[in-house]
Amino acid sequence: MEPEKKDKILVVDDREINLELIRTVLGMEGNFSLVTVTDGKSAIRKAKTNYFDLILLDIMMPEMDGYEVCQILKSYPTTKDIPIIFLTALNDPRNIQKAFQFGAVDYISKPFSKEELVARVNLHISLKRTTEELIKAKRAAEAAAEAKAIFLANMSHELRTPMNGIIGMVDILKRTKLTSAQKEYLNIIESSGENLLTIINDILDLSKIESGHMQLENIPFSLKEELNRVMNIMQIIADKKKLPLILKIAENVPPFVSGDPVRLKQIIINLVNNAIKFTEKGNVTLSVEQQNITDGKVQLLFKVMDTGIGISPEGQKKLFQSFSQVDKSTTRKYGGTGLGLMISKNLAHMMGGEIGVESVEGVGSTFWFYVFLEVSDEASYKKQNQQEENGTSQDKTRLQLKLKILLAEDNKINQKVAVLNLNNLGHTVEIANNGKEAVKKYANGDYDMIFMDVQMPEMDGIEACKKIRNLEKQSGSTKKIPIIAMTANTSEDERKKYMEAGMNSYVSKPFKQKELIEIFKKFAV
Repeated sequence: MEPEKKDKILVVDDREINLELIRTVLGMEGNFSLVTVTDGKSAIRKAKTNYFDLILLDIMMPEMDGYEVCQILKSYPTTKDIPIIFLTALNDPRNIQKAFQFGAVDYISKPFSKEELVARVNLHISLKRTTEELIKAKRAAEAAAEAKAIFLANMSHELRTPMNGIIGMVDILKRTKLTSAQKEYLNIIESSGENLLTIINDILDLSKIESGHMQLENIPFSLKEELNRVMNIMQIIADKKKLPLILKIAENVPPFVSGDPVRLKQIIINLVNNAIKFTEKGNVTLSVEQQNITDGKVQLLFKVMDTGIGISPEGQKKLFQSFSQVDKSTTRKYGGTGLGLMISKNLAHMMGGEIGVESVEGVGSTFWFYVFLEVSDEASYKKQNQQEENGTSQDKTRLQLKLKILLAEDNKINQKVAVLNLNNLGHTVEIANNGKEAVKKYANGDYDMIFMDVQMPEMDGIEACKKIRNLEKQSGSTKKIPIIAMTANTSEDERKKYMEAGMNSYVSKPFKQKELIEIFKKFAV
Protein backbone atom coordinates (compact mmCIF):
# COMPACT_ATOMS: atom_id res chain seq x y z
CA MET A 1 0.00 0.00 0.00
CA GLU A 2 1.43 3.35 -1.09
CA PRO A 3 1.85 6.03 1.62
CA GLU A 4 -0.67 8.85 1.46
CA LYS A 5 0.67 11.83 -0.45
CA LYS A 6 1.25 14.86 1.78
CA ASP A 7 0.29 18.40 0.74
CA LYS A 8 3.42 20.45 0.21
CA ILE A 9 3.52 23.93 1.74
CA LEU A 10 6.16 26.65 1.40
CA VAL A 11 6.39 28.88 4.49
CA VAL A 12 8.15 32.24 4.11
CA ASP A 13 8.97 34.32 7.23
CA ASP A 14 12.11 36.16 8.29
CA ARG A 15 11.65 35.24 11.96
CA GLU A 16 12.69 31.72 12.98
CA ILE A 17 10.30 31.73 15.96
CA ASN A 18 7.33 32.11 13.58
CA LEU A 19 8.62 29.34 11.32
CA GLU A 20 9.04 27.01 14.30
CA LEU A 21 5.50 27.73 15.50
CA ILE A 22 4.02 26.98 12.06
CA ARG A 23 6.13 23.79 11.74
CA THR A 24 4.84 22.63 15.12
CA VAL A 25 1.16 23.43 14.45
CA LEU A 26 0.97 22.00 10.93
CA GLY A 27 3.35 19.16 11.76
CA MET A 28 0.88 17.88 14.34
CA GLU A 29 -1.68 17.43 11.57
CA GLY A 30 0.51 14.80 9.91
CA ASN A 31 -0.69 15.43 6.36
CA PHE A 32 1.57 18.36 5.41
CA SER A 33 5.12 18.49 4.11
CA LEU A 34 6.72 21.84 4.96
CA VAL A 35 9.58 23.74 3.33
CA THR A 36 10.67 26.92 5.12
CA VAL A 37 12.71 29.93 3.95
CA THR A 38 13.51 33.25 5.59
CA ASP A 39 13.62 35.72 2.68
CA GLY A 40 11.78 36.61 -0.52
CA LYS A 41 14.50 35.67 -3.03
CA SER A 42 14.80 32.17 -1.55
CA ALA A 43 11.00 31.84 -1.68
CA ILE A 44 10.93 32.69 -5.40
CA ARG A 45 13.78 30.28 -6.15
CA LYS A 46 12.14 27.43 -4.22
CA ALA A 47 8.70 28.01 -5.78
CA LYS A 48 10.12 28.05 -9.32
CA THR A 49 12.04 24.78 -8.89
CA ASN A 50 9.58 22.77 -6.76
CA TYR A 51 5.88 21.95 -6.71
CA PHE A 52 3.85 23.46 -3.85
CA ASP A 53 0.15 23.17 -3.00
CA LEU A 54 0.15 26.36 -0.92
CA ILE A 55 2.39 29.25 0.15
CA LEU A 56 2.22 30.97 3.55
CA LEU A 57 3.90 34.34 3.00
CA ASP A 58 4.87 36.96 5.57
CA ILE A 59 4.39 40.55 4.41
CA MET A 60 6.96 42.45 6.49
CA MET A 61 10.44 41.16 5.48
CA PRO A 62 13.75 42.96 4.80
CA GLU A 63 15.06 43.53 1.24
CA MET A 64 11.91 42.18 -0.47
CA ASP A 65 8.50 42.32 1.21
CA GLY A 66 5.67 39.83 0.72
CA TYR A 67 3.79 42.03 -1.75
CA GLU A 68 6.74 42.04 -4.16
CA VAL A 69 7.29 38.29 -3.76
CA CYS A 70 3.62 37.63 -4.45
CA GLN A 71 3.66 39.87 -7.52
CA ILE A 72 6.69 38.06 -8.97
CA LEU A 73 5.26 34.61 -8.28
CA LYS A 74 2.00 35.54 -9.97
CA SER A 75 3.92 36.62 -13.08
CA TYR A 76 5.49 33.19 -13.72
CA PRO A 77 3.43 30.51 -15.53
CA THR A 78 4.70 27.74 -13.23
CA THR A 79 3.89 29.54 -9.97
CA LYS A 80 0.94 31.79 -10.84
CA ASP A 81 -1.70 29.26 -9.78
CA ILE A 82 -0.24 28.44 -6.34
CA PRO A 83 -2.63 29.85 -3.70
CA ILE A 84 -0.89 32.36 -1.41
CA ILE A 85 -2.03 33.19 2.13
CA PHE A 86 -0.45 36.29 3.64
CA LEU A 87 0.72 36.24 7.26
CA THR A 88 0.49 39.77 8.59
CA ALA A 89 0.45 41.90 11.71
CA LEU A 90 -0.81 44.79 9.54
CA ASN A 91 -4.53 44.88 10.25
CA ASP A 92 -5.22 48.13 8.42
CA PRO A 93 -8.00 47.41 5.83
CA ARG A 94 -5.88 49.13 3.17
CA ASN A 95 -3.06 46.61 3.71
CA ILE A 96 -5.51 43.73 3.53
CA GLN A 97 -6.99 45.16 0.32
CA LYS A 98 -3.50 45.52 -1.10
CA ALA A 99 -2.79 41.86 -0.32
CA PHE A 100 -5.77 40.73 -2.42
CA GLN A 101 -4.83 43.12 -5.22
CA PHE A 102 -1.43 41.42 -5.50
CA GLY A 103 -3.11 38.00 -5.87
CA ALA A 104 -3.46 36.53 -2.37
CA VAL A 105 -6.40 34.19 -1.73
CA ASP A 106 -6.55 34.90 2.00
CA TYR A 107 -4.70 36.38 4.96
CA ILE A 108 -4.09 35.35 8.58
CA SER A 109 -3.54 38.03 11.21
CA LYS A 110 -0.65 37.74 13.65
CA PRO A 111 -0.70 36.54 16.32
CA PHE A 112 -2.82 33.67 14.93
CA SER A 113 -4.56 30.84 16.67
CA LYS A 114 -3.60 27.25 15.89
CA GLU A 115 -7.18 26.40 14.95
CA GLU A 116 -7.47 29.30 12.49
CA LEU A 117 -4.15 28.43 10.81
CA VAL A 118 -5.11 24.78 10.31
CA ALA A 119 -8.64 25.61 9.17
CA ARG A 120 -7.53 28.17 6.55
CA VAL A 121 -4.72 25.97 5.23
CA ASN A 122 -7.06 22.98 4.89
CA LEU A 123 -9.73 25.15 3.24
CA HIS A 124 -7.46 26.53 0.52
CA ILE A 125 -5.75 23.23 -0.22
CA SER A 126 -9.19 21.67 -0.53
CA LEU A 127 -10.29 24.49 -2.87
CA LYS A 128 -7.11 23.99 -4.93
CA ARG A 129 -7.82 20.27 -5.22
CA THR A 130 -11.41 20.96 -6.28
CA THR A 131 -10.26 23.53 -8.85
CA GLU A 132 -7.71 21.09 -10.27
CA GLU A 133 -10.37 18.38 -10.54
CA LEU A 134 -12.75 20.79 -12.29
CA ILE A 135 -10.02 21.84 -14.73
CA LYS A 136 -9.21 18.19 -15.35
CA ALA A 137 -12.89 17.39 -15.94
CA LYS A 138 -13.23 20.41 -18.23
CA ARG A 139 -10.22 19.33 -20.28
CA ALA A 140 -11.58 15.79 -20.51
CA ALA A 141 -14.96 17.12 -21.64
CA GLU A 142 -13.30 19.38 -24.21
CA ALA A 143 -11.20 16.47 -25.46
CA ALA A 144 -14.32 14.30 -25.71
CA ALA A 145 -16.18 17.07 -27.55
CA GLU A 146 -13.23 17.52 -29.91
CA ALA A 147 -13.07 13.77 -30.53
CA LYS A 148 -16.80 13.75 -31.20
CA ALA A 149 -16.49 16.69 -33.60
CA ILE A 150 -13.64 14.98 -35.46
CA PHE A 151 -15.61 11.72 -35.61
CA LEU A 152 -18.71 13.46 -36.96
CA ALA A 153 -16.65 15.41 -39.48
CA ASN A 154 -15.09 12.17 -40.72
CA MET A 155 -18.44 10.38 -40.74
CA SER A 156 -19.96 13.32 -42.58
CA HIS A 157 -17.26 13.02 -45.23
CA GLU A 158 -17.62 9.25 -45.50
CA LEU A 159 -21.42 9.41 -45.75
CA ARG A 160 -21.62 12.37 -48.09
CA THR A 161 -19.01 11.03 -50.52
CA PRO A 162 -21.22 8.17 -51.80
CA MET A 163 -24.28 10.42 -51.50
CA ASN A 164 -22.55 12.89 -53.79
CA GLY A 165 -22.25 10.16 -56.40
CA ILE A 166 -25.89 9.06 -56.03
CA ILE A 167 -27.58 12.45 -55.97
CA GLY A 168 -25.16 13.97 -58.47
CA MET A 169 -25.73 11.20 -61.02
CA VAL A 170 -29.50 11.36 -60.52
CA ASP A 171 -29.37 15.11 -61.19
CA ILE A 172 -27.40 14.48 -64.39
CA LEU A 173 -29.61 11.58 -65.54
CA LYS A 174 -32.77 13.65 -65.08
CA ARG A 175 -31.50 16.05 -67.73
CA THR A 176 -31.31 13.25 -70.33
CA LYS A 177 -34.10 11.69 -72.42
CA LEU A 178 -36.02 9.23 -70.26
CA THR A 179 -39.11 7.09 -70.47
CA SER A 180 -41.88 7.73 -67.94
CA ALA A 181 -40.92 4.54 -66.08
CA GLN A 182 -37.27 5.62 -65.89
CA LYS A 183 -38.31 9.04 -64.57
CA GLU A 184 -40.35 7.32 -61.87
CA TYR A 185 -37.40 5.11 -60.89
CA LEU A 186 -35.10 8.11 -60.74
CA ASN A 187 -37.59 10.04 -58.60
CA ILE A 188 -37.63 7.14 -56.13
CA ILE A 189 -33.81 7.07 -55.99
CA GLU A 190 -33.70 10.86 -55.59
CA SER A 191 -36.35 10.84 -52.86
CA SER A 192 -34.55 8.07 -50.96
CA GLY A 193 -31.24 9.90 -51.30
CA GLU A 194 -32.73 13.18 -50.10
CA ASN A 195 -34.30 11.40 -47.09
CA LEU A 196 -30.95 9.89 -46.17
CA LEU A 197 -29.28 13.26 -46.58
CA THR A 198 -31.87 14.83 -44.27
CA ILE A 199 -30.95 12.32 -41.55
CA ILE A 200 -27.25 13.06 -42.02
CA ASN A 201 -27.94 16.82 -41.83
CA ASP A 202 -30.06 16.39 -38.69
CA ILE A 203 -27.23 14.57 -36.92
CA LEU A 204 -24.75 17.27 -37.94
CA ASP A 205 -27.15 20.07 -36.95
CA LEU A 206 -27.61 18.55 -33.51
CA SER A 207 -23.84 18.23 -33.14
CA LYS A 208 -23.37 21.90 -34.10
CA ILE A 209 -26.04 22.99 -31.60
CA GLU A 210 -24.54 20.92 -28.76
CA SER A 211 -21.03 22.25 -29.45
CA GLY A 212 -22.24 25.86 -29.70
CA HIS A 213 -21.21 26.18 -33.35
CA MET A 214 -24.70 26.88 -34.67
CA GLN A 215 -25.03 30.57 -35.55
CA LEU A 216 -28.22 32.43 -36.47
CA GLU A 217 -28.54 35.01 -39.22
CA ASN A 218 -30.27 38.33 -38.67
CA ILE A 219 -31.81 39.61 -41.92
CA PRO A 220 -35.15 41.30 -42.70
CA PHE A 221 -37.77 39.09 -44.33
CA SER A 222 -41.48 38.92 -45.11
CA LEU A 223 -43.06 36.49 -42.67
CA LYS A 224 -46.06 35.87 -44.93
CA GLU A 225 -43.87 35.06 -47.94
CA GLU A 226 -41.71 32.64 -45.99
CA LEU A 227 -44.69 30.87 -44.43
CA ASN A 228 -46.38 30.56 -47.81
CA ARG A 229 -43.18 29.00 -49.21
CA VAL A 230 -43.19 26.43 -46.41
CA MET A 231 -46.86 25.57 -46.92
CA ASN A 232 -46.41 25.25 -50.70
CA ILE A 233 -43.57 22.79 -50.18
CA MET A 234 -45.41 20.82 -47.52
CA GLN A 235 -48.63 20.74 -49.55
CA ILE A 236 -46.84 18.47 -52.06
CA ILE A 237 -46.35 15.94 -49.24
CA ALA A 238 -49.88 16.46 -47.88
CA ASP A 239 -51.42 15.92 -51.33
CA LYS A 240 -50.30 12.30 -51.23
CA LYS A 241 -52.67 11.82 -48.29
CA LYS A 242 -55.27 14.27 -49.64
CA LEU A 243 -54.83 16.46 -46.55
CA PRO A 244 -55.55 20.19 -46.83
CA LEU A 245 -53.01 22.54 -45.24
CA ILE A 246 -54.38 25.73 -43.72
CA LEU A 247 -52.35 28.87 -42.92
CA LYS A 248 -53.73 31.46 -40.50
CA ILE A 249 -51.80 34.69 -39.85
CA ALA A 250 -53.34 37.01 -37.25
CA GLU A 251 -53.89 40.64 -38.30
CA ASN A 252 -51.61 41.97 -35.54
CA VAL A 253 -48.55 40.04 -36.78
CA PRO A 254 -45.92 42.44 -38.22
CA PRO A 255 -45.55 41.85 -41.99
CA PHE A 256 -41.77 42.27 -41.86
CA VAL A 257 -39.43 40.94 -39.19
CA SER A 258 -35.70 40.41 -38.84
CA GLY A 259 -34.06 37.14 -37.83
CA ASP A 260 -33.04 33.83 -39.36
CA PRO A 261 -35.77 32.77 -41.82
CA VAL A 262 -34.02 29.49 -42.70
CA ARG A 263 -33.87 28.25 -39.11
CA LEU A 264 -37.39 29.51 -38.37
CA LYS A 265 -38.68 27.56 -41.37
CA GLN A 266 -36.69 24.53 -40.21
CA ILE A 267 -38.74 24.44 -36.99
CA ILE A 268 -42.02 24.87 -38.87
CA ILE A 269 -41.15 22.25 -41.49
CA ASN A 270 -40.28 19.75 -38.75
CA LEU A 271 -43.61 20.32 -36.99
CA VAL A 272 -45.77 20.40 -40.13
CA ASN A 273 -44.03 17.34 -41.56
CA ASN A 274 -44.71 15.42 -38.33
CA ALA A 275 -48.33 16.57 -38.34
CA ILE A 276 -48.80 15.28 -41.89
CA LYS A 277 -47.03 12.03 -41.07
CA PHE A 278 -49.32 11.23 -38.11
CA THR A 279 -52.61 12.43 -39.67
CA GLU A 280 -54.69 10.21 -41.97
CA LYS A 281 -57.81 12.36 -42.31
CA GLY A 282 -58.92 15.88 -41.45
CA ASN A 283 -56.41 18.69 -41.90
CA VAL A 284 -53.24 20.36 -40.64
CA THR A 285 -53.27 24.03 -39.65
CA LEU A 286 -50.36 26.42 -39.11
CA SER A 287 -51.24 29.59 -37.22
CA VAL A 288 -49.18 32.53 -35.99
CA GLU A 289 -50.16 35.34 -33.68
CA GLN A 290 -48.44 38.19 -31.89
CA GLN A 291 -48.05 37.86 -28.13
CA ASN A 292 -46.39 41.20 -27.34
CA ILE A 293 -43.89 43.77 -28.60
CA THR A 294 -41.16 45.18 -26.34
CA ASP A 295 -38.17 47.34 -27.30
CA GLY A 296 -38.54 46.59 -30.99
CA LYS A 297 -38.82 42.83 -30.49
CA VAL A 298 -41.98 40.90 -31.19
CA GLN A 299 -42.94 37.63 -29.52
CA LEU A 300 -44.65 35.40 -32.09
CA LEU A 301 -46.58 32.27 -31.14
CA PHE A 302 -46.76 29.53 -33.79
CA LYS A 303 -49.13 26.57 -33.57
CA VAL A 304 -49.25 23.47 -35.75
CA MET A 305 -52.59 21.72 -35.20
CA ASP A 306 -53.53 18.31 -36.61
CA THR A 307 -56.38 15.82 -36.40
CA GLY A 308 -54.08 12.83 -36.17
CA ILE A 309 -53.46 9.93 -33.82
CA GLY A 310 -52.56 12.09 -30.82
CA ILE A 311 -49.98 11.35 -28.15
CA SER A 312 -50.44 9.78 -24.70
CA PRO A 313 -49.27 11.70 -21.60
CA GLU A 314 -46.42 9.18 -21.23
CA GLY A 315 -45.46 9.64 -24.85
CA GLN A 316 -45.41 13.43 -24.52
CA LYS A 317 -42.70 13.14 -21.86
CA LYS A 318 -40.39 11.45 -24.41
CA LEU A 319 -40.74 14.20 -27.02
CA PHE A 320 -38.03 16.80 -27.72
CA GLN A 321 -35.28 14.34 -26.71
CA SER A 322 -32.47 13.09 -28.94
CA PHE A 323 -33.23 9.90 -30.88
CA SER A 324 -36.59 9.54 -29.14
CA GLN A 325 -40.05 8.76 -30.45
CA VAL A 326 -43.23 7.92 -28.58
CA ASP A 327 -42.70 4.13 -28.81
CA LYS A 328 -41.12 1.43 -30.96
CA SER A 329 -44.31 0.81 -32.93
CA THR A 330 -44.32 4.49 -33.96
CA THR A 331 -40.78 4.16 -35.28
CA ARG A 332 -41.65 0.99 -37.20
CA LYS A 333 -44.80 2.43 -38.76
CA TYR A 334 -43.83 6.03 -39.42
CA GLY A 335 -40.01 5.98 -39.45
CA GLY A 336 -37.75 8.87 -38.45
CA THR A 337 -34.94 9.39 -35.97
CA GLY A 338 -36.73 11.66 -33.51
CA LEU A 339 -34.03 14.30 -34.03
CA GLY A 340 -36.31 16.87 -35.67
CA LEU A 341 -38.11 17.85 -32.46
CA MET A 342 -34.88 18.01 -30.47
CA ILE A 343 -33.34 20.32 -33.08
CA SER A 344 -36.53 22.42 -33.14
CA LYS A 345 -36.40 22.78 -29.36
CA ASN A 346 -32.80 23.99 -29.46
CA LEU A 347 -33.46 26.40 -32.32
CA ALA A 348 -36.47 27.85 -30.47
CA HIS A 349 -34.26 28.36 -27.40
CA MET A 350 -31.61 30.08 -29.53
CA MET A 351 -34.33 32.52 -30.65
CA GLY A 352 -35.23 33.23 -27.03
CA GLY A 353 -38.33 31.04 -27.09
CA GLU A 354 -39.82 27.74 -25.98
CA ILE A 355 -41.62 24.78 -27.54
CA GLY A 356 -44.28 22.38 -26.27
CA VAL A 357 -47.25 20.16 -27.12
CA GLU A 358 -50.87 19.62 -26.15
CA SER A 359 -52.41 16.38 -27.31
CA VAL A 360 -55.30 13.95 -26.85
CA GLU A 361 -55.02 10.38 -28.14
CA GLY A 362 -57.30 9.74 -31.08
CA VAL A 363 -58.23 13.42 -31.39
CA GLY A 364 -55.06 15.22 -32.48
CA SER A 365 -52.12 17.32 -31.36
CA THR A 366 -51.14 20.97 -31.17
CA PHE A 367 -47.42 21.65 -31.24
CA TRP A 368 -46.63 25.23 -30.31
CA PHE A 369 -43.52 27.35 -30.07
CA TYR A 370 -42.77 31.01 -29.61
CA VAL A 371 -39.72 33.02 -30.63
CA PHE A 372 -38.57 36.63 -30.40
CA LEU A 373 -37.78 38.45 -33.65
CA GLU A 374 -36.93 42.06 -34.35
CA VAL A 375 -39.65 44.17 -35.95
CA SER A 376 -38.52 45.32 -39.41
CA ASP A 377 -40.10 47.30 -42.25
CA GLU A 378 -40.69 47.08 -45.98
CA ALA A 379 -37.82 49.46 -46.81
CA SER A 380 -35.26 47.23 -45.05
CA TYR A 381 -36.75 44.16 -46.69
CA LYS A 382 -36.59 45.72 -50.17
CA LYS A 383 -33.03 46.91 -49.56
CA GLN A 384 -32.02 43.35 -48.65
CA ASN A 385 -33.69 41.98 -51.79
CA GLN A 386 -32.15 44.72 -53.94
CA GLN A 387 -28.68 43.78 -52.75
CA GLU A 388 -29.35 40.18 -53.77
CA GLU A 389 -30.67 41.24 -57.19
CA ASN A 390 -28.03 43.87 -58.02
CA GLY A 391 -25.74 41.47 -59.81
CA THR A 392 -28.40 39.84 -62.02
CA SER A 393 -27.17 41.25 -65.35
CA GLN A 394 -23.55 40.55 -64.39
CA ASP A 395 -24.55 37.00 -63.43
CA LYS A 396 -25.89 36.33 -66.93
CA THR A 397 -22.65 37.55 -68.48
CA ARG A 398 -20.59 35.42 -66.10
CA LEU A 399 -22.63 32.31 -66.89
CA GLN A 400 -21.90 32.77 -70.58
CA LEU A 401 -18.13 32.57 -69.97
CA LYS A 402 -16.43 29.29 -70.87
CA LEU A 403 -13.84 28.58 -68.20
CA LYS A 404 -10.83 26.33 -67.87
CA ILE A 405 -11.22 24.65 -64.48
CA LEU A 406 -8.80 22.64 -62.37
CA LEU A 407 -10.65 19.99 -60.34
CA ALA A 408 -8.71 18.54 -57.39
CA GLU A 409 -10.58 15.40 -56.26
CA ASP A 410 -9.30 11.94 -55.32
CA ASN A 411 -12.61 10.04 -55.53
CA LYS A 412 -13.25 8.71 -59.03
CA ILE A 413 -17.05 8.83 -58.74
CA ASN A 414 -16.97 12.41 -57.47
CA GLN A 415 -14.62 13.29 -60.32
CA LYS A 416 -17.15 11.93 -62.81
CA VAL A 417 -20.08 13.81 -61.22
CA ALA A 418 -18.20 17.10 -61.09
CA VAL A 419 -16.80 16.82 -64.62
CA LEU A 420 -20.21 16.00 -66.11
CA ASN A 421 -21.82 18.94 -64.31
CA LEU A 422 -19.05 21.36 -65.31
CA ASN A 423 -18.98 20.11 -68.91
CA ASN A 424 -22.76 20.53 -69.13
CA LEU A 425 -22.27 24.18 -68.20
CA GLY A 426 -19.79 24.56 -71.08
CA HIS A 427 -16.52 24.51 -69.14
CA THR A 428 -13.39 22.43 -69.73
CA VAL A 429 -11.93 20.49 -66.82
CA GLU A 430 -8.53 19.08 -65.89
CA ILE A 431 -8.25 16.69 -62.96
CA ALA A 432 -5.70 16.57 -60.15
CA ASN A 433 -5.94 13.42 -58.01
CA ASN A 434 -4.56 15.03 -54.86
CA GLY A 435 -3.39 18.35 -53.43
CA LYS A 436 0.23 17.87 -54.43
CA GLU A 437 -0.78 17.27 -58.04
CA ALA A 438 -3.12 20.28 -57.92
CA VAL A 439 -0.27 22.61 -56.88
CA LYS A 440 1.97 21.26 -59.65
CA LYS A 441 -0.76 21.61 -62.32
CA TYR A 442 -1.55 25.15 -61.17
CA ALA A 443 2.14 26.14 -61.37
CA ASN A 444 2.41 24.81 -64.94
CA GLY A 445 -1.07 25.67 -66.24
CA ASP A 446 -3.42 28.54 -66.89
CA TYR A 447 -6.76 28.11 -65.13
CA ASP A 448 -9.73 30.39 -64.45
CA MET A 449 -10.93 28.62 -61.31
CA ILE A 450 -10.04 25.73 -59.00
CA PHE A 451 -12.49 23.37 -57.30
CA MET A 452 -10.56 21.83 -54.41
CA ASP A 453 -11.66 18.79 -52.40
CA VAL A 454 -10.69 19.31 -48.76
CA GLN A 455 -9.81 15.74 -47.76
CA MET A 456 -7.26 14.20 -50.15
CA PRO A 457 -4.22 11.92 -49.78
CA GLU A 458 -0.59 13.13 -49.92
CA MET A 459 -1.67 16.77 -49.49
CA ASP A 460 -5.11 17.96 -48.38
CA GLY A 461 -7.02 20.82 -49.97
CA ILE A 462 -6.24 23.36 -47.26
CA GLU A 463 -2.48 22.83 -47.54
CA ALA A 464 -2.69 22.86 -51.35
CA CYS A 465 -4.59 26.16 -51.25
CA LYS A 466 -1.95 27.76 -49.00
CA LYS A 467 0.82 26.67 -51.38
CA ILE A 468 -1.05 28.08 -54.39
CA ARG A 469 -1.52 31.42 -52.61
CA ASN A 470 2.21 31.48 -51.82
CA LEU A 471 3.01 30.85 -55.48
CA GLU A 472 0.80 33.82 -56.38
CA LYS A 473 2.71 36.03 -53.94
CA GLN A 474 6.07 34.88 -55.28
CA SER A 475 5.00 35.65 -58.85
CA GLY A 476 3.87 39.14 -57.84
CA SER A 477 0.44 38.52 -59.35
CA THR A 478 -2.28 40.92 -58.21
CA LYS A 479 -5.02 38.65 -59.54
CA LYS A 480 -5.90 35.70 -57.32
CA ILE A 481 -7.48 32.62 -58.85
CA PRO A 482 -10.85 31.72 -57.23
CA ILE A 483 -10.46 28.52 -55.16
CA ILE A 484 -13.69 26.79 -54.17
CA ALA A 485 -13.63 24.13 -51.46
CA MET A 486 -15.63 20.97 -52.11
CA THR A 487 -16.47 19.53 -48.73
CA ALA A 488 -18.79 17.35 -46.72
CA ASN A 489 -18.05 19.36 -43.58
CA THR A 490 -19.61 22.83 -43.53
CA SER A 491 -19.44 23.59 -39.80
CA GLU A 492 -18.58 27.17 -38.83
CA ASP A 493 -15.12 26.16 -37.56
CA GLU A 494 -14.32 24.31 -40.78
CA ARG A 495 -15.56 27.20 -42.94
CA LYS A 496 -13.22 29.53 -41.04
CA LYS A 497 -10.32 27.18 -41.81
CA TYR A 498 -11.16 27.27 -45.52
CA MET A 499 -11.31 31.06 -45.56
CA GLU A 500 -8.14 31.45 -43.48
CA ALA A 501 -6.31 29.15 -45.91
CA GLY A 502 -7.22 31.50 -48.75
CA MET A 503 -10.26 29.80 -50.25
CA ASN A 504 -12.99 32.02 -51.67
CA SER A 505 -16.05 29.87 -50.99
CA TYR A 506 -17.26 26.28 -50.78
CA VAL A 507 -19.85 23.87 -52.17
CA SER A 508 -21.12 21.20 -49.82
CA LYS A 509 -21.27 17.59 -50.89
CA PRO A 510 -23.46 16.29 -52.35
CA PHE A 511 -23.85 19.28 -54.70
CA LYS A 512 -26.15 19.88 -57.64
CA GLN A 513 -25.63 21.89 -60.80
CA LYS A 514 -27.58 24.87 -59.47
CA GLU A 515 -25.01 25.27 -56.66
CA LEU A 516 -22.21 25.38 -59.21
CA ILE A 517 -24.14 28.04 -61.13
CA GLU A 518 -24.29 30.19 -57.98
CA ILE A 519 -20.51 29.87 -57.60
CA PHE A 520 -19.96 31.01 -61.19
CA LYS A 521 -22.28 33.98 -60.62
CA LYS A 522 -20.07 35.13 -57.76
CA PHE A 523 -16.56 34.30 -58.88
CA ALA A 524 -16.33 33.85 -62.66
CA VAL A 525 -14.35 36.78 -64.13
